[in-house]
Amino acid sequence: MKKEVIKSLAENFDSYSNKTENNIEFWFARDLQHLLGYTEWRNFTKVLTKAKISCEAAGHSITDHFVDINKMVKIGSGTGREIDDLMLTRFACYLIAQNGDPQKEPIAFAQNYFAIQTRKFELVEKRIKEWERLQARQKLTLSEKELSELIYERTGNEKDFGLIRSQGDKALFGFSTSQMKKRLGVKSNKPLADFLPTITIKAKDFATEITIFNVKDKHIEKGNRIAWEHIRNNKSVRKLLIERGIVPEDLPAEEDIKKLERRVKSEDKKIQKNPDRLGNQNK
Repeated sequence: MKKEVIKSLAENFDSYSNKTENNIEFWFARDLQHLLGYTEWRNFTKVLTKAKISCEAAGHSITDHFVDINKMVKIGSGTGREIDDLMLTRFACYLIAQNGDPQKEPIAFAQNYFAIQTRKFELVEKRIKEWERLQARQKLTLSEKELSELIYERTGNEKDFGLIRSQGDKALFGFSTSQMKKRLGVKSNKPLADFLPTITIKAKDFATEITIFNVKDKHIEKGNRIAWEHIRNNKSVRKLLIERGIVPEDLPAEEDIKKLERRVKSEDKKIQKNPDRLGNQNK
């Protein structure tokens, strides 16, 4: 997600934030509906229902975080009508975002925006970058699993996938998998992809997806032909990266994806244990 988009969304979400007399931050559900890109209230209420179930499952009172209200809206000619709405805590908004489609930019942003307890833009941006790296790594895992199954189906040898993937790495980086691990300071028993930056993870995934497509579409059966297909696709992706000024083998290693995943999950658990409450504030 581009920095300009994150900044614009942050300013937009900030502008709809409200405070109670007890200084508890909240958003109106009708506002959040539009911020998340839902055009129909009836569709948004389905997400609200799921979020309420998640709230209760996490051990919290729904009424602490989803407060039903009625408010008047103007409908023209100086008249108005009463509509249903809700006051939502940051935790409630977080649960709503978690039950939305993360492929949509406003929802992907909201999942991270409401997970951060501070309002600092830099932390929101950092969290989103970490989330995007996790998503990219998960996607590569799925692609490689599909390719592995496809290779075994065609060759009957489960060891072929590791060899073909390594040949793909050599084509992408100009170095073998083990050589890249040494360059990046990665232990030999750790997956190389767990330490790659997002752009390189996506590059590997793109090459893998092309290989899967062509193996199926061209009915490639032999292991050596699959290997050649994968090598060629990685070389093509490498050529594209270098043309855009990105040399994949020169990019520095990033935090172990397993540690990053544990940290993000830990942050999410803290949010669920200690959310602010709108209802029953005198407890």
